[in-house]
Amino acid sequence: MKYAEFMERQQFGLEDLIAYSYGTLVDDPPESFEAHLPAPPFLMFDRVLSFTKDGRQGAIVAEQDIRLDAWYFQCHMPGDPVQPGCLCVDAVWQLLGLYGVWRGARGAGRALGCEEVFFSGQIRPYNRCVRYEIKVKRFAQLKDSGASVIIGDAKVFVDNELITEVKQARTGIFKGIVYPDYPRRSRNSVGGMITDR
Repeated sequence: MKYAEFMERQQFGLEDLIAYSYGTLVDDPPESFEAHLPAPPFLMFDRVLSFTKDGRQGAIVAEQDIRLDAWYFQCHMPGDPVQPGCLCVDAVWQLLGLYGVWRGARGAGRALGCEEVFFSGQIRPYNRCVRYEIKVKRFAQLKDSGASVIIGDAKVFVDNELITEVKQARTGIFKGIVYPDYPRRSRNSVGGMITDR
């Protein structure tokens, strides 16, 4: 699809999300369009049902189908399979990053943290669907650095039961931090603090 169509699209299916992960969704990407999602199996949602925007705020609704043979059920925990709660938090960061690029941010996404996480339930192999509802509280593009920040509060439901709340989740979009020539040593082959270079 063309970049203009990407910016207007409010729903994304699994094929779109995987193409985005591999950098093939947008045919005419603008300069510094470097963002990717994790590829399966670490992509933690299967579809975006809606992206909306209202000034600096907005909303996200997305879903993940639960698979009996999901990789995390095989190792977490033997004899007591449960999806790690941290993967729900990662899904929120992933969604905020995609949302930021959809709003016009340029660069690559990185999780920046969250204030509070509350777990009141769990995801098991015979659950069916996880739904993420995120209230985007702020989308900001920082003029001096070219970075963008997306902040939101999320509720996570499994089969329509609220099981997780994430407060003040933050994802940043930064230019010039991608490491596309892995495993070769190059400018971005060593991590550390993200700064203007």
